[in-house]
Amino acid sequence: MIRRPPPEDDEESPDRWLVSYADFITLLFAFFVVMYSISSVNQGKYNELMSSMGTAFTGGSASSQLKIINKPNSNADSKLKGQQYSVVKPLPLTHLYNEKMRREREVMTGMGVDLSNKLSPLINEGKVRVVQNNRGIRIDINDSLLFSPGSADLAVAASGVLNEIAAMIKDNQRLIQVEGHTDNIAIHNDTFYSNWELSAVRASSVVRMLSEAGIADGRLSALGFGSTQPISENATALGRAKNRRVSIMILYEAQSEAQNLSGFSLEITPQTESQKITSPDKTSNP
Repeated sequence: MIRRPPPEDDEESPDRWLVSYADFITLLFAFFVVMYSISSVNQGKYNELMSSMGTAFTGGSASSQLKIINKPNSNADSKLKGQQYSVVKPLPLTHLYNEKMRREREVMTGMGVDLSNKLSPLINEGKVRVVQNNRGIRIDINDSLLFSPGSADLAVAASGVLNEIAAMIKDNQRLIQVEGHTDNIAIHNDTFYSNWELSAVRASSVVRMLSEAGIADGRLSALGFGSTQPISENATALGRAKNRRVSIMILYEAQSEAQNLSGFSLEITPQTESQKITSPDKTSNP
């Protein structure tokens, strides 16, 4: 049997570098796919964080605490068909805000009970009413207890009730709004041109006495509402008497903090023609 001679080695192929190049391109593609998938998940977390913060600062409902599925965009769908959606749990900012407001309402409820007990004789006579609402504690005082008809000068009897109220609320830092209200019967004389002036001056008179009783001026403000916010019908004398009142609003602390924010001041100056933005309805179509 004749043995075959060993085959001679083929000449080295000049295209073998393509194998290494293909391997390098494959690894590079895999690297960028991984990097893209990581960036997509981070973008979802960022969007979820922004959504949670927006819900918290706008006082959203508890339903916003549910998990939200963030889908990758359409480009990612075409490249990463096997990628699973990321589930991100929002930050519990809404829960913290609601818990703070719950404790604040409890504190204010206790203050309202103390005020109601202190003013019980006047409440039983129908001259004072203590109410808790979404702004804070409101003390409605009938105008007959504070002023003479058509006058904004405080009566002698007014000092007693106002000093009692001031003694109970002067030690905290909550803002206080004093609101003047009238019935719908117009007034027009040498002192007051309308119910607007009468209600505003009456509120200012009460603010002045509260200030003299020791409440810091920075906590006080006076508002005149005229006859725009009745609490009873103006068709009867009894209803009109209820509407003629001064309300002392003790605001929730969260509202006080928001109104006391400082450091933000933006002056809005007139715009030149080149700076004015054209309204969408006035923009001509190309």
